[in-house]
Amino acid sequence: MSRSILICDDEPLIRMNLKSMLTDLGFDEILECGDGAKAVELALASFPDLAILDVAMPGMDGISAAIEIKKKLKIPIMLLTSACDSATVKRASASGIAAFLTKPLRQQDLLPAIEIALQHVEEVEELKEKIYDLRELIENRKIIEKAKGVLMEKNHVSEGDAYRLMQKEAMDKRRSLLQIAVGILK
Repeated sequence: MSRSILICDDEPLIRMNLKSMLTDLGFDEILECGDGAKAVELALASFPDLAILDVAMPGMDGISAAIEIKKKLKIPIMLLTSACDSATVKRASASGIAAFLTKPLRQQDLLPAIEIALQHVEEVEELKEKIYDLRELIENRKIIEKAKGVLMEKNHVSEGDAYRLMQKEAMDKRRSLLQIAVGILK
C-alpha cells in the first residue's frame, strides 16, 4: 500500500533525520517543508495520509497549520516538539491533534504513534458514518410515525392496524415504507 506523509519542521537536520526514519518505515512519498503556511499549502495540494508538524516555527506555528489542514482534510496530524507546556497541550488537544512526538525523536517511537493515529482516524470516520446513518434512520422513522398517525385519525384504526395498512400498501406497490409514508403525508 502506498502511503504519503507531510513533514514540516524549520530545522533541516530534523527534517532529514525524520525523512530517513519514515523511508525506513515504508513511506513512499515524503513531502517536506519548513514553515506552517507551506505545510497547509502542500497538504491541500497533495492530500497526504498523515502529517507531522513541528509546534514552534516562525510565522504560522504547527498547531495553527494543523487547524487549517483539518478544516479541509480528514488526516491524522501529529505534533513534533522539544518542550510541552500545559497551554500548548491544551491548544493542541482542542485542535484535534492525533499525537505528540518529542524531540529527539526515536524511530521505535515513530511507527506505533503513526499506526495508532491512522487507526484512530479510520475509527472516527466509521463512527461519523454510523451517526449519519442513525440520524437518517431516525428522520425516516419520524416520517413513518407521522404517516401512521394520519392513517389512525383518518381511518379510525389502531396504531397496529395503521402500520399494517402501510406495510400492505408498500408490498402491493413494491415501494419502501418511507415512500408510502411520504405519499400519505402529501
